[in-house]
Amino acid sequence: MERGLLWLPLLVLFIGLAWAGWNEFQKVESYRRWAQPFRYSKYDIYSVLALDEDSLVVGKPSRQGPIELEQVRFKQIRSVQLQLDGQTVASPSQALDDPKQSPKSIAIQLDLGENQLQIPFTQLDLAIDWTQRIQQELGQA
Repeated sequence: MERGLLWLPLLVLFIGLAWAGWNEFQKVESYRRWAQPFRYSKYDIYSVLALDEDSLVVGKPSRQGPIELEQVRFKQIRSVQLQLDGQTVASPSQALDDPKQSPKSIAIQLDLGENQLQIPFTQLDLAIDWTQRIQQELGQA
């Protein structure tokens, strides 16, 4: 009886991990279906991002597909900036050169004139790549 009670927490942990894996798999599969018509797309645990011919689509991943989608036309975007821990980086490519760089928050900030749009990332190199890609689409590179 005591041995069974000792194994119970491990069983609960295993079921929790299996559910978390299934949940993330469902998010990735719904993202994959959503992203097919776009030229470029990105999946992150914080956000989904896709480039179309003349616009950028940003949202949050969910099992049913991306939610809270916001479409921004390139002509609405005034500037694109990489932010690390809330501070704007002058040159995105220089952010990788600093070996001490381990930011807690990574985001791309789009200046839309009257408001700002923050796109969160988990990986610095992916954020730099997308900052440069958006700047290239805008002709700012």
